[in-house]
Amino acid sequence: MTPMIKLNQQKAFFSGFLILMFFSFTGLSAQTPDGMQIRKIWDGAQHSAFTDLLYFKGAFYCSFREGSGHIPGTDGTVRILRSADGRSWTSVADIRKEGIDLRDPKLSITPKGRIMVIMGGSIYRNRKIEGRKPQVSFSDGKGGNFSAPEEVKIDPSIVSWGDWLWRVTWHKGTGYTIDYQIGPEERKGPTAMYLLKTKDGKKFEKVSKIDLDGFPNEATVRFAPDGKMHVMIRRETADQMGVWAVSEAPYTDWKYSKMNIRLGGPNFIFTPGGKIIAGTRVYTPGIYTALFTGTPEGNFKELVSFPSSGDNSYPGLVIHDDRLWVSYYSSHEGKSSVYIAEIPMKSLEPKL
Repeated sequence: MTPMIKLNQQKAFFSGFLILMFFSFTGLSAQTPDGMQIRKIWDGAQHSAFTDLLYFKGAFYCSFREGSGHIPGTDGTVRILRSADGRSWTSVADIRKEGIDLRDPKLSITPKGRIMVIMGGSIYRNRKIEGRKPQVSFSDGKGGNFSAPEEVKIDPSIVSWGDWLWRVTWHKGTGYTIDYQIGPEERKGPTAMYLLKTKDGKKFEKVSKIDLDGFPNEATVRFAPDGKMHVMIRRETADQMGVWAVSEAPYTDWKYSKMNIRLGGPNFIFTPGGKIIAGTRVYTPGIYTALFTGTPEGNFKELVSFPSSGDNSYPGLVIHDDRLWVSYYSSHEGKSSVYIAEIPMKSLEPKL
């Protein structure tokens, strides 16, 4: 069948509902930053997960997957919400494709001034996965009218049964992403990881191979103020600790540092002053979503813990109007839902 995309103006649920009282769910000891507010912005599906956040032309955009459960999911679709103030949210897109479970939608702004949504595309038959084909969708120049998802084209020298382009970051007119490749047996292999680049968001070329053990997968690419590429990489076997990778142009030689934390749904940004703010799932002493700060040598410390537990994490991060805005999902209230945290930067800066 022809791929479909549905647009609507359905109002987000609980747009102004503050949930600071739910910190008791986590039992965490991290201090609450002065002025922090947290709101539930969506719980309109059985399972809402894997968020990202972007600020574009005067509005916030929050993307996430909707489905019947975490995995497997033959019915995964992508919801995109928009808000002018970060408090009241409206649905602007419901992206879907027949026969494809769309997963982990990540947002970026292309050099042509459109929102790009890169998505994992899992193919199931009778609840058994048969392959992965990443998908991409684009907005118009105003941030609306998202296109029907189309399969991306990956360098034929490395394209595999199970490609997953997890997040695209643009730098000097070129988009960079990590392709983590997984075989039908998941952690049993075969696995591989590559840095790719693109000019149009549709065709991706190999730049270099990332050589890591421990089943490396989810990875976020960012650029420091000095132009160096930094990559935060999740590992799920061996010691399970995250890895921080750094490279200079042309991004073919890598320096790896073992992190002192385990990752789940990793994301990070650089502040205007060059400090690192990272978000991820925490696994011990409890399972929850938190912010960290750290160094490229892999030493990280917790800054903020959010009300969260169970199935949770995958934060989106935006600095706007002297505030850090964080999207994430959590099931600590029973149903997996999407939340937004708003934190004044002045309350974080002494800890960075």
